[in-house]
Amino acid sequence: MNISMKRMRAIFIKDYKEFSRNYAVSSMILMPLVLAFFYQNAGAASLDLYFLPINMTFALVTTFIQACLIAEEKESNTLRSLMMSPASIADILIGKSTLVFAITLAIVALTIMILGFSPANLLILTVGLMISTVFYIGLGIVCGLFTKTVMEASVAVLPVMAVFSLGPLAMGLAETYPVLEVMKWLPSAQLIMLEGYSAAGQTSDIVISLAVITGWTVVALVVASVLFKKRMKDE
Repeated sequence: MNISMKRMRAIFIKDYKEFSRNYAVSSMILMPLVLAFFYQNAGAASLDLYFLPINMTFALVTTFIQACLIAEEKESNTLRSLMMSPASIADILIGKSTLVFAITLAIVALTIMILGFSPANLLILTVGLMISTVFYIGLGIVCGLFTKTVMEASVAVLPVMAVFSLGPLAMGLAETYPVLEVMKWLPSAQLIMLEGYSAAGQTSDIVISLAVITGWTVVALVVASVLFKKRMKDE
C-alpha cells in the first residue's frame, strides 16, 4: 500500500482550513461540552450518565464533522479531483480522518474533565475510546459518501446519534422488553461496560468488550473503503 506523509499532510491542512471557515460545522464541538456542564451541575453519578456526553461526542463531533468534510468535497465537486490525484485511498482516508481523530480525543478529554469522572483504569479506557473514535470516523465517511451536501450529511448523522449514542439508555428497559438486550452489543454500550469491567477487574470481560468494539470498527472501515472505491468508479 502506497502511503505518502506529504499527501496526507496536504489533505489534513486543507481539511483544517475548511473546518475553521465553516462555523456551522466547527461550532458543533461545543455541544458535548455544554452537555457535560449540564450533567456535572445535575450531579451525574452513574456510568450511563457519565458516558452519555462521551457517546454524544462521537455522534455530534466525530461522525458529524467527518461526514460534513466528505460531503463538502462532493458539494464543491473536488472529491473527484482528489480521487483522481496520485493520492492513494489510504492517503485520502487517513488524511481526512486525522483532524477529526485529534479533535475527538481533545473534546472527549475535556468532557471527562468537566464531568469530574475518574476512570478505574485510564489506559484501558483510553484504548477503548481510541478504537471507538476510529469506528465513528468510519461511520462518518459512510454517511458523507452517501450524501451530496453538508445539509444532507447533517441529517444522515441523526440515526447514528439515535442508535449508537442513545441506544445504551434502552438497556434499562431490557427486563420489560427482552429484545432490547441486543443493545448491549453496541460499541457505545460496550464502552460503558468496559469501564464497569475495569472497575471490577474482570480481565476476560475487558478483552471481550475491546474485541467487540474492534469488530465494529473493522466492519465500519471495510464498508467505508469499499464504498469509497465504488464512488471512485461512479464519479
